[in-house]
This record gives sequence, C-alpha cells and structure tokens, in this order.
Amino acid sequence: MRLAVLALQGDFAEHAEMLHACGAEEIVFVRRAADLEGVDGLVIPGGESTTIAKLTGNTTDPIFDTIIDKAKNGMPVYGTCMGLIFLAREIEGYSQGRLALMNIKVRRNAFGSQKFSREESLSIPELGAESFPLVFIRGPIIISAGADVDVFASVAEGIVMCRQGNLLATAFHPELTEDTRVHAFFINMVKEYLQEKSSKKDSTEVPVTAGRTLATAGRS
Repeated sequence: MRLAVLALQGDFAEHAEMLHACGAEEIVFVRRAADLEGVDGLVIPGGESTTIAKLTGNTTDPIFDTIIDKAKNGMPVYGTCMGLIFLAREIEGYSQGRLALMNIKVRRNAFGSQKFSREESLSIPELGAESFPLVFIRGPIIISAGADVDVFASVAEGIVMCRQGNLLATAFHPELTEDTRVHAFFINMVKEYLQEKSSKKDSTEVPVTAGRTLATAGRS
C-alpha cells in the first residue's frame, strides 16, 4: 500500500503522522503529477481553498487532471476542510477551480471567521460507539448531497462527514486530534480498493494450464 498526501499547502505533515499511526509504512508527499505514480490512496488536507484553486490554472504540470483520472478509476481520495471544498461539485457563491468529483454542495467558512472555530464531540456510527472529537477551523459545511452520497455525520449547520464510493470527506480536522479512526477508515477503503483491483486482475488472467491444453490441441 502506497499512500499519499497532497503537499502543496496546508497541514499535510499532520495527516502523514496520523497515517503512520494507523500502520501505513509508505507515505509520499505529492507536489506534482509524477509523485502520484503508483499511489493507492490520496489525502487532500486542510488549508486555504482559494490558494489551491489558483494552482488549478497552472498548465505546466497536470497534477489535478491526474488526481481526477485516478479517482475516476477508483483510487480512494479523502478530503478534509479545504480538501472537502476542493472535492465538491458545487461551492455556494463561488466558481473557483476544483476537482468537482463529489456530488455535494458546500458553503465555505460556514462557522464564521477564525475566532468562531470550535470543538465538539459527536457519535458517528461508522467509526464506532465512542463519540468522535470534531475540530472546526473556519470550516465549510455540506449543505446538500446527492442520492449517491452516504451521510455519516451532521451538526446543526449541516453535513460534516460523508462518503461517495471511493471518496471520503470531512468538514472537521481529525488530524488535529489523537483519534485515528477517520484515517483508519480511509485506510480500510484503500485496502478494499486494492483487493478489488487484485480480484479483477486475477479474473482476466488465463491459467497457464489452459494455454498448454490449447497449444497441445493445436498440434494434434
């Protein structure tokens, strides 16, 4: 398993530490398309969404097109806070550059300015019985989600965690806590992806014995 964290901006180091804490051994920091070679799962961290959006206009390196292609081919992608905004198909009041992979509509800075950042705990069944600590820092909120999106958690303002197939998103920052369950959940998504890839590969391979039988039959 080769995991990656987008390292153009934001708290990418904290995500790498959480992935290591979950047992991931090989983690790469992605700053260009070539860094995505052989990657099985990608984390897009929190940061400043408008800064990342401006980078989408850079035509010298196809990093974002590569992420889109790999995600559409099944590679798991997890976006938190800014990463959630970047994954969204629609951003309320904005037309900034984004991946537009996830069938959700988000509202930026839904909790107000930095001084309104907050923490709370919430039960998220997909993560187990114990409540999960939510850290919101100028966080976005998901104000609507398509029928193909599974909503995992909501607060009064809206949806804060959801999944759409191989895409996972949180409005909060689990990397700023000591609770590894969100990252462990993502790693399990990557394991499922790799198992599916392996199964497909096995089903398309022709057994050697069958080839030998055909060759023998051709000589008779």
